[in-house]
Amino acid sequence: MHQMNSATGQPVLPPWVPLTYSIAFVLKHVKILAWSLLLVAATGVLTWLGYIGALEFIQGLTGHFFQQPLESTGFLSWSVVKGWWVLKYLFFIVTRVIAFYLSFLVAYCLTAPGYVLLSTATEKTYLGDAFEIEDGFTVSGVIIDVIEGCKIGAVGILVTIAALFANFIPIIGQIVVLLIYTFYSALMFVDYPASRHRWSLGRKIAWVRDHYKRSFRLGIFPALISMVPIINIFFMALLFPLFTVHTTLNFIAIEQHR
Repeated sequence: MHQMNSATGQPVLPPWVPLTYSIAFVLKHVKILAWSLLLVAATGVLTWLGYIGALEFIQGLTGHFFQQPLESTGFLSWSVVKGWWVLKYLFFIVTRVIAFYLSFLVAYCLTAPGYVLLSTATEKTYLGDAFEIEDGFTVSGVIIDVIEGCKIGAVGILVTIAALFANFIPIIGQIVVLLIYTFYSALMFVDYPASRHRWSLGRKIAWVRDHYKRSFRLGIFPALISMVPIINIFFMALLFPLFTVHTTLNFIAIEQHR
């Protein structure tokens, strides 16, 4: 049984909803679980297709650079050849990391309406009759959700650039990078429940700033996952729906207690 607000008649969440509660919530409600699995599949397929396309594009632009290895005729030439092979493998790794990130960013933008629907379904399932219907599902709403997702994606590019420069600062830089990714992760997931209410990007950022302690708790786990190269894409695609539900429930709780 949910605790009820005697004034509004709405179910009330505790000030902080633990991740274990969110996991149980997803597993308990078949529709939420099914929608989550569908989004995992969609995100994974779009990421993979984008990755293949990005690699083909990069290969078309730069593939000829490494088609023919250099010949070694002396010590200096031998050093140049070894350097060429090192450069080739570094290029191989870096281009694939970049391709993964770009493809995931595109998948994130394209699936944004689906995650907004998941967030809305979570709120509707929890609040029941107290759920307030706003615009509902419309084509214009889907377009707005995609645009908002692109805005968050653009912020992500700026965040990545800032983190890249901050990473050159010993010790302090790594702490700053973790904080940057933590609050950006919180913003990504707050975007979904806030988009249903048609909040602007500025208002979403202000929400994360005003509730920085809760935002830190919402974003720290996704941030830690996102900082692990390559496998972060698969883990984030798998856990994205769970984090969406988790953030939505905490969003409801914070808004109820304001």
